Amino acid sequence: MSQQQVILVTGATSGIGRHAALELATRGHLVFAAGRREPALRSLVEEAARAGGRIEPLVLDVTREDSIVEARAHVLGTTDGRGIDVLVNNAGYGHVGPLESITDDELRGQFDTNVFGLMAMTRAFLPEMRARGRGRIINVGSMGGRVTFPLMGAYHATKYAVEALSDALRNELAPFGIHVSLIEPGAIHTEFGDRAMDVLERYRASRSPYAGVLARAEEVRQQFDRTAAGPEVVTNAIVHASERRRPRARYVVPFSTHFALLAFRLLPTRWMDGLLRMVIGLRWGSLSAPRSAPLLNG
Repeated sequence: MSQQQVILVTGATSGIGRHAALELATRGHLVFAAGRREPALRSLVEEAARAGGRIEPLVLDVTREDSIVEARAHVLGTTDGRGIDVLVNNAGYGHVGPLESITDDELRGQFDTNVFGLMAMTRAFLPEMRARGRGRIINVGSMGGRVTFPLMGAYHATKYAVEALSDALRNELAPFGIHVSLIEPGAIHTEFGDRAMDVLERYRASRSPYAGVLARAEEVRQQFDRTAAGPEVVTNAIVHASERRRPRARYVVPFSTHFALLAFRLLPTRWMDGLLRMVIGLRWGSLSAPRSAPLLNG
């Protein structure tokens, strides 16, 4: 077992964040599990205790400055001012829908959590790492930071941003002894898809030009789920990036995701565009509404 570290995991109430927080705690680390749902955090603390681990719950909204300030004060108080060794920026969600139907507020909300929240947390917990001359920042991105699927443009835009921010931070913080790693998961079985489908419901109005495509969204989701891996593959990458002396700059998981990325890189864009439209069902016959029909926009 590696030396105990103090690790903060955002978005720890479900999915990848919850799985990673439990695994890190059972490996002997002190884990601050952060999220907005207090009951979910309480159950996480209890589950970790049954497994012999220690988790400190943090009720935290990464989009609110006051919430981050309170979380930082709590962590410093609990660690006698030492702060954390590892920050896992996992909080995020996917806003799914046709880009022309997504409102400005919805797009800003997507960036507030996935991008600005990540940077706000990073800035808040860097000082103590820099003072010690070591630390780890692990950003959970996505293969969607390298390729873009139809109807997921808003989400992908945030993950492209996380790619750029992680690359810049990796070089800017290296002289201070701080490692920055980016996790790039492919299809993973979590509650992520459930929330995305809930969001999609608002765009299924019959007057939307995309109504025919969106009507079969659940079928498309099931196709992707059949090839999805469990959250443990992401957790394993987070553990490696937290504990190894030389963490990788990038972790692409599961391994099969490499082949998908390779196809996007090698095949002509026109071919990949055609394949994506076929998979999603973006064909003229499925876009049955008149071109002049008004769109659902808030």
